[in-house]
Amino acid sequence: MKKLIFFLFITALTCSCKNKVPAYNDPIPEHDSFSIKSKFVNEDRVINVWTPPNYNESTENFPVLYMPDGGIKEDFPHIANTLNKLVSENKIPSFILVGIENTERGRDLTGFSEAEYDKQFCPVTDGAKNFRAFIAEELMPEINKKYRTTNRKGIIGESLAGLFVMETFFKKPNTFNFYIAMDPSLWWNNHFLAKKSDSLLSEFPDKNLKLWFAGSSAEDISQFTKSVEKTLKTNAPTKLTWQYSDEPNEKHNTIFRATKEKALIWSLNE
Repeated sequence: MKKLIFFLFITALTCSCKNKVPAYNDPIPEHDSFSIKSKFVNEDRVINVWTPPNYNESTENFPVLYMPDGGIKEDFPHIANTLNKLVSENKIPSFILVGIENTERGRDLTGFSEAEYDKQFCPVTDGAKNFRAFIAEELMPEINKKYRTTNRKGIIGESLAGLFVMETFFKKPNTFNFYIAMDPSLWWNNHFLAKKSDSLLSEFPDKNLKLWFAGSSAEDISQFTKSVEKTLKTNAPTKLTWQYSDEPNEKHNTIFRATKEKALIWSLNE
């Protein structure tokens, strides 16, 4: 029985390094799709873009929310429909959503790891720096060229995508204005980000930033999200606005949908 449980655990984590399989059949909203050739990840990437209902009826510019796991068969429909609902209820301002479809998920969303333990889950890793450069130096300029955008931008992700969000927040905080991470896989690389959070925060820019993150009942994640919360309570930079949502009644596969609305409402409103 123990062997079976361990096998199922390994299978689940291995799948998390590959393309995500949608757990729900979300209706696909009207959207744009295009491909962009990247020198940083050395491949063409499919980009899906949802614009708010008032986009075509106005001449104003809109802030942008970026998301890994942004394929049509991934989380793009889920978040686009949620944004549409919240905009229609006047709970958030209008945003453009930019979804990045996965190719090698484990490669793009993970940084370097010296932990042998991690290799069994994501054999091809350490692509986060290239993926981040692709977003910042290739994708953002293309989005700004194709759409009417403001300078305000954020990123949302869960699990390994949440890890990417948190690594970007800690290592390249100027990339976005706000960050949203549900159940980020902070166990990665012997929980490096949690261990080094204090020193990483000490190097933060003097800039207004926002961070919203959440942890479920998954012990291999919640212990480290709580560790980051503890660090922020004592050493958060003056201009950082942050909130941690402890969700012990949620599982790793339920927390995204359970917390999405409150995360977006808190993060997207200035």
